[in-house]
Amino acid sequence: MNYLRGCVAMAEQYDAIIIGAGIIGAAVGLELARRGRRTLNVDRLPAAGYGSTSASCAIIRSHYSTLDGTALAFEGYHYWRHWAAYLGMEDDRGMARFEEVGCVVMKTPANGYMASICGNLDTLGIAWEDWDNGALKERLPIYDLQRFAPAKRLDDPDFGQPTGPAISGAVFTPQAGYVGDPQLATHNVQVAAEAAGGRFRFNADVTGIRQANGKVCGITLANGDEIDAPAVINVAGPHSAKINQLAGVEQSMKIKTRALRQEVVHLPSPDGFDYMRHGPVASDSDIACYSRPEVGNHILFGSEDPECDPREWVDPDDYNTEFTAQWQTQAMRAGQRIPSLKIPSQATGVVSLYDVTDDWIPIYDCSDLPGFYMAVGTSGNQFKNAPVAGAMMAELVSRCQAGHDHDAEPVGFDYVYTKRRANIGFFSRNRAINPDSSFTVLG
Repeated sequence: MNYLRGCVAMAEQYDAIIIGAGIIGAAVGLELARRGRRTLNVDRLPAAGYGSTSASCAIIRSHYSTLDGTALAFEGYHYWRHWAAYLGMEDDRGMARFEEVGCVVMKTPANGYMASICGNLDTLGIAWEDWDNGALKERLPIYDLQRFAPAKRLDDPDFGQPTGPAISGAVFTPQAGYVGDPQLATHNVQVAAEAAGGRFRFNADVTGIRQANGKVCGITLANGDEIDAPAVINVAGPHSAKINQLAGVEQSMKIKTRALRQEVVHLPSPDGFDYMRHGPVASDSDIACYSRPEVGNHILFGSEDPECDPREWVDPDDYNTEFTAQWQTQAMRAGQRIPSLKIPSQATGVVSLYDVTDDWIPIYDCSDLPGFYMAVGTSGNQFKNAPVAGAMMAELVSRCQAGHDHDAEPVGFDYVYTKRRANIGFFSRNRAINPDSSFTVLG
């Protein structure tokens, strides 16, 4: 089949070009290649998963503030549980491991004591347990269960002062955990995509989105190479807004994306407690931190973006890659919950970027430019959904390239494991801002 009607024939021709080779970009390439499309993933970095994916905390969990987000995440969970079956091959470098340690979420006023979120879990048949403080202390004896909310900065004179006698227990979801090596997971997907016929090109910076007859025709690289394809999918992570600007589609979108600078803290587990063996993933809006086990019996702490912390929107090509006072703030907030934490003088962890939409819900969509698609605004809470997002985008691209009007009649997508039918229109670029979103990394 000739997918290049109306385009000028060039040296390289593909059915679809995917801009980005992070975990979601690689998954899009894999799923399109499995449908028989000639695909090319291009990435400005030297290997798959080197960008924001490599800095991902790679947490796999299903609790979301929206039912659609919860359903997507629970479907994604099953792919990670059946990772080898999803890939259908073995990677010589090894296979990424899903550590199913469960996730504990503190019940706080900020999350409505988990009432509506547990309603979403119940609707979808997702297992959860209601833990009182006794159960919390039994699982995590290193915890101090006093209340500290609202979160504060270190220069606040009331920082570290309890604001109540105790938190109100927690919700535990056993079907949750994390992937310890997100870059390896991405390489796994790349190898599977290549086995299906997909190609990857690295150190390739996209400088133009070419058009012919009002449609996408291909891309131009910084070295002058032009590559033809009738479908181009923007999965460029924190650079997604710049790619949308190259395509001329950003101004017409109601929901847009921006790059947000983030710091993630790595701290040694307290003496006498093996966090790698006994520590779950945790979300604690009382201290505005999420956490998970980290290599070397460390604990990783990320921010849940409390109101007191300024959000640092940046140019993804020009931002501070060094730790700032935010590192110490997050470390000390973590110390409120775990008083025996050892906080070193030398900061360790990750400084990276999120690609964030206006309501922190991703965009999986077509655009006003025929043939140009987007899987963007995904950083912070969509790593877990990469396999499903790849399949969903492949369905969207295939339907729209065959003439379907997704804006007029949103494409549906059948989940393999949970047997639900998703409305891809939920993730539209032209949706109203979703009031049910947490407007944070929690999604």
